[in-house]
Amino acid sequence: MAQDQKSEKKETKKETKKEAPKKEVTKEKNEDFQYIVRIGSRDLDGERVVRLALADLKGVGDRLSQIIVGKLGIPADKKIGELKEEDIDRIRDFVESRDYEGIPSWALNHRRELVTGEDINLVSNDLDQIIQDDINLMKKVKMYRGIRHERGKKVRGQRTRSNGRKGLTVGVQRKKE
Repeated sequence: MAQDQKSEKKETKKETKKEAPKKEVTKEKNEDFQYIVRIGSRDLDGERVVRLALADLKGVGDRLSQIIVGKLGIPADKKIGELKEEDIDRIRDFVESRDYEGIPSWALNHRRELVTGEDINLVSNDLDQIIQDDINLMKKVKMYRGIRHERGKKVRGQRTRSNGRKGLTVGVQRKKE
């Protein structure tokens, strides 16, 4: 009898769990919603806010993405997948072009370019290529920074006595008796 009562209690618990009303998640998705948006040879998540999605691009930080959104007049709190195709094209053209008039030079990532001397902002593969070219030029001209790059040492004046050590022997050497 005790087992019958226990089994009845279990059944009633299962039934109450089944009878509990389920909350339906009704997010209305726009039929034009894009889950993947391609900008600057990178796929961006369409469910992220425009400002944060742009900051995912290599070469575009948080501050520059705020400036871009403000300059183009795009709502910053909207998801990038919800934007119209014209707005996405405007963002793509602005990011991939080198016309950054009205943006302060401190927000750009490649200032005083060696050839033209202008301030530009590079994105993704272009940024990698230009940085590698600059390092190779420094090595070729035998600049101090180029020599440091060649030797694998710290380039920007950091401490090397106690930090950035490589190799097998790290630490204090004992005197041999």
